[in-house]
Amino acid sequence: MQFITSLILACFVGYAGSWYLGMHDGNFALLLFMAVVVTGCYWLAERFYFLPRREKAALALEDASTARMAELTKMGISRVDGDLANVKAAQEKIRAQPWWLDWTAGLFPVILVVFLLRSFLFEPFKIPTGSMIPTLMIGDLILVNKFYYGVRLPVINQKISDGTPPARGDVMVFRYPPRPSQDYIKRVVGLPGDEVAYLNKKLTINGKTLNKTSLPDFFDDDSMRYSKQFEELLGEKTHRLLNEDTQPTFISGASDFEFKQNCNYSIEGVVCKVPAGHYFMMGDNRDNSLDSRYWGFVPDKNIVGKAFYVWMNFGNLKRIGSFN
Repeated sequence: MQFITSLILACFVGYAGSWYLGMHDGNFALLLFMAVVVTGCYWLAERFYFLPRREKAALALEDASTARMAELTKMGISRVDGDLANVKAAQEKIRAQPWWLDWTAGLFPVILVVFLLRSFLFEPFKIPTGSMIPTLMIGDLILVNKFYYGVRLPVINQKISDGTPPARGDVMVFRYPPRPSQDYIKRVVGLPGDEVAYLNKKLTINGKTLNKTSLPDFFDDDSMRYSKQFEELLGEKTHRLLNEDTQPTFISGASDFEFKQNCNYSIEGVVCKVPAGHYFMMGDNRDNSLDSRYWGFVPDKNIVGKAFYVWMNFGNLKRIGSFN
């Protein structure tokens, strides 16, 4: 069992290491699920097979010691120095978990709790880019509500219960349509059936142009530059956004994607009709965000959850808190 366990642990380490080095697209949900299955099997084996065997061996040692003491008593020897202590020490050694059970069965409860919390309640994410500035900054560690839009089975992401439908203005984490192994975060702009137009840097939904209120310029500490900042009412949520006067209005480099025929690109921007079961997503850093304008619509099956809280930013503790 030690050799088999060593091979299993080596496979886990090898998979995680090659993923970290960028040798392949990892799937953390699958890795965690496999860890639950493997450690769970070891936990069951420990609970119902290995532990009873060790207990039986420890009791057998105690019985043998008792029988030996009885024989010595018959011979007139009433005490043997260190005998009881030696038996107790031997029993403790017999009852102790070997390393290969300690690193498998011993970790099962912790891994199971993490798996359940991450799969059905809340999942942590780190913001890697500035596409959601000023709402979310690079380095923000956020929490995502996994049940708000409905409970989904881990790994296969199959919805098993309906939750609250996504609303305009929600900040959503989803699987990037061109590369589902990668998670993206953007703001929900268009719902199924909506006509979304982003022309001359003005957002229009179903023929109604959303008003933008000017705010003081936003200074980005990382890029060391100022950007035009606005406040926008999207659905029932007010949020801030950035626009760059120096960036062109047309969408350059849009890829081929499903339902691209629903979009009309021009020098002024893009107009799209959101298909059923899909959503149109945009970043709050409007001129520095690769979003639905470039790679298309997000299907419902790709939804991961609703982002709602910054729980840590090691560079700026003032970032901790909820956001819109």
